[in-house]
Amino acid sequence: MTDHRFLSSEEHRDLRINTGASAELGDGVMAAMTVPHEFRQVQAHYPIVFRRDAETGSYVALALFGFTEGENLFVNDGKWDTRYQPLAHSIQPFLIGRPSQESGESQVHVDMDHPRISTDGEGMRVFDDDGSMTPYLENIVNKLGMLHDSYQASGAFYEAMKRYDLIEPFTLEVPLKDGSKHSLVGFATIHEEKLQALTGDELADLHKDGHLMPVFMVLASMSHFTDLIARKNARIDIG
Repeated sequence: MTDHRFLSSEEHRDLRINTGASAELGDGVMAAMTVPHEFRQVQAHYPIVFRRDAETGSYVALALFGFTEGENLFVNDGKWDTRYQPLAHSIQPFLIGRPSQESGESQVHVDMDHPRISTDGEGMRVFDDDGSMTPYLENIVNKLGMLHDSYQASGAFYEAMKRYDLIEPFTLEVPLKDGSKHSLVGFATIHEEKLQALTGDELADLHKDGHLMPVFMVLASMSHFTDLIARKNARIDIG
């Protein structure tokens, strides 16, 4: 269930957010959406893959946290074991909302049913006593703006990938030290052979529009599958 409301100092003066890390707080997810604008930061920690929407045929990029639904191998002892979280995950329980009038500006909304909403008086304050935004909320608002703008701009990236047929499905077999195997299916990545076959003019076209660097970041991120397997094996050792 969700309960999205327009965030206001009048209604949410005493609102606090639990910023810990746990499955119970919403971190028990296998992946989170990411956008080309942040691929450089994301690829430093996570594999970046694409998933195709069966109804629309469009792609979305995901930062992988694990191999199975509900598995996040980056949360340990109540903390994220990385220096960066994808924007779409780090802004929870906040989101961009639309006013009743389509021509109006975007608004900050909050999901009051999200598990990060504090009910015990603990957590990060959203507003000060005088109703001003706290530094925590200011940071969230900045992230929301970046995510909104980057998502709107990502359409051009996927159009370029379609134009040059650069996204291909892949399957990954993941053997683990206990003898079990996971098959990662339903995802896609950059088609390296087709990328290498592009002409100089085609590469220049991608570079001119700012799409070439995100492509390289996706390819670079694939090395983190080795790290992800190591994290999975470490969990097996712990039991």
